[in-house]
Amino acid sequence: MPTNVASMDLRAGPRDPGGFAPDTLVSCDYVDKRLGGHSPKFSCSLGEHDDVKVKYGRTNGEVYAEVAATRLLWALGFGADHMYPVRIECRGCPAGFRGPPQHGHPPVIVAPAAIERKMPGRAIQTHEGSGWGWPELDLVDERAGGAPRAHVDALRLLAVVLQHTDSKPEQQRLVCLTPADKDENGTCPQPFMILDDVGLTFGHANRFNRDAPGSVNFQEWSDTPVWSDPKRCVANMSKSMTGTLDHPVISEGGRKFLADLLAQLSDAQLHDLFDVARFELRSGHRSDEWVEAFKRKRSEILNQTCPM
Repeated sequence: MPTNVASMDLRAGPRDPGGFAPDTLVSCDYVDKRLGGHSPKFSCSLGEHDDVKVKYGRTNGEVYAEVAATRLLWALGFGADHMYPVRIECRGCPAGFRGPPQHGHPPVIVAPAAIERKMPGRAIQTHEGSGWGWPELDLVDERAGGAPRAHVDALRLLAVVLQHTDSKPEQQRLVCLTPADKDENGTCPQPFMILDDVGLTFGHANRFNRDAPGSVNFQEWSDTPVWSDPKRCVANMSKSMTGTLDHPVISEGGRKFLADLLAQLSDAQLHDLFDVARFELRSGHRSDEWVEAFKRKRSEILNQTCPM
């Protein structure tokens, strides 16, 4: 979805009705609910019918990476959920954030943390947690109303830039942007493919989707080139055991489309991106170091020409 990239406020992030300013102290009531995945997280209630997923922990790379990755995707016009970097005042939180609520105990301050808000849109799925694998992007048909090849390849290339290692189908999802009452004969007029979980990014893709090398690891990310075979425009993405994105070949249209988007990001926006995501707290490297690493990767894309 087209955006005015240069005007996007990467520090404030998406202006959801339920969004939060950076580092806001959010009070909520612990909810005993099992959540999928391996990273530290819990469910917390902000009020009636408003339970949110909270990712937490100083050593949990997803707390930092997902804020930056989702905001970059949002600013460039690609679909992703919205992550807000906050502090949590959790009422009733048990030790280890597992088990029934501990009523009567003093609130627990949880920091750093990030709250997830789902991107607007109704999930289209065959069963709970189903999503799409990256090879399925080949099925997108512009003649049938789908995105052009340039947009599809730009998304592939951006995922490589991020080093989106955990690319199994449930980490991407299909949503309908059209209200249910506007469906045409039971079909969605405006389906949209989005990235559902991008917490293992800004590191180096690895076979077992390990957090340490795969999530906000400055050395790993800055040392990983964008291209594994520049002459053929093969992007540098090693597939993990569960992943579905594997060294995609990028068209010239896709390269140029993403290059034009990335070129619109200012240094100030990039500083805001890495500052608000608290990358220095995780990595020990300053935001200006991350900005320079980002700009080197951008130059690799800008200075490349792919076969037509």
